[in-house]
Amino acid sequence: MLHAWRTPEHLLATRFGARSSEERALRFSLLVPARHEEEVLGDTLDALSALHHPDVEVVAIVGDDDPGTAAVAHAAADRHPGRVRVVVDDSVPKNKPKALNTALRQVTGDVVGVFDAEDEVHPDLLAHIAGRFHDTDADIVQGGVQLMNVHTTWWSMRNCLEYYFWFRSRLHFHAGQRFIPLGGNTVFVRTDLLREAGGWDPECLAEDCEIGVRLSVEEARVAVAYDPELVTREETPGSLCSLVKQRTRWNQGFLQVLGKGVWRDLPTRRQRLLARYTLSMPFLQAFTGLMIPVSLVVALSARVPTWVSLLTFLPLVPTLVTLAVEAAGLHEFGRVYDVRVRWRDYVVLVLGTFPYQVVLAGAAVRAVWRERRGQRGWEKTEHANLHRVTPSPAGPAPASELAARSTS
Repeated sequence: MLHAWRTPEHLLATRFGARSSEERALRFSLLVPARHEEEVLGDTLDALSALHHPDVEVVAIVGDDDPGTAAVAHAAADRHPGRVRVVVDDSVPKNKPKALNTALRQVTGDVVGVFDAEDEVHPDLLAHIAGRFHDTDADIVQGGVQLMNVHTTWWSMRNCLEYYFWFRSRLHFHAGQRFIPLGGNTVFVRTDLLREAGGWDPECLAEDCEIGVRLSVEEARVAVAYDPELVTREETPGSLCSLVKQRTRWNQGFLQVLGKGVWRDLPTRRQRLLARYTLSMPFLQAFTGLMIPVSLVVALSARVPTWVSLLTFLPLVPTLVTLAVEAAGLHEFGRVYDVRVRWRDYVVLVLGTFPYQVVLAGAAVRAVWRERRGQRGWEKTEHANLHRVTPSPAGPAPASELAARSTS
């Protein structure tokens, strides 16, 4: 959680830095898989088509059984001729990696970037991504993604903080260790490398993690950068049920990658240990969830010596430390994104700790159960454009407004 904040100099180094004069040398193909995303896709394609880069194609990928989303995609292609085009995915059954692989066979860019259908993208992002490729000679550049609707629900605040610590700090740690489960979007891979790797695993529920592990084994060079001004903005799941399904899919995908065992070919023991720990996290969360009712029964019925009772309070120490770090992170989030953090938000943060962990544990138990039963159907997360609404009276403008300002 705190890797990026070790020193002020280290925090500064996690940012993109200056734009490169070599930015025009790269052609980008931006893939946007979309399924039943009529409400959000049009805004995303408009934002991507407005990116300040001279050589980019935006590829909207729609299913052959989804006429509503296809109509939105084709309308965007009509609005932005030569910039947006539509690829139809006829795979069965449909999922995100299959859609991406369908488009990968047709792209023309030097670099493939992946975005979700609801993404709000800064107009200068590609210029900085190109600069990162040039400055680091990387094979992969992972940009920042940030959930923004921090005040929508009691769990949205914690969801936003998870993304903040993951993209702001932890992925930088993973990149330094040369083992990284890539993020699902705002990730850019050299097209030749991606094709040599065979694209995405069509059966994996966490295709981003899987391709990241595979390319880590191949010792691909990964650069990670996070700038609050340049992050891709998204929204939290709209209901607890949707959140559980999303985390179930992610956890189950991690378990699939763990079971494939490709990570065992990582070159160092340290990398293999980190991979085992990271990919096994759903098992730990599931165990934690199953132990909650057991701990309640033991607390109410067991008779143990006083010193044993005192020892059981030791886990409270790292819990309190984590809460302090999260409170500091919430303050920092509000500062860098110009979001007003109220005193009651800190109260909600503390009171929501246990119920949120119960929700995550429940999703992990469900993931383990589904994986053992071989149930690997794709449970889609619905979106409602909440991140395109200013989160507070003092909050930041959406990228579409930033684009208008930058050209005025």
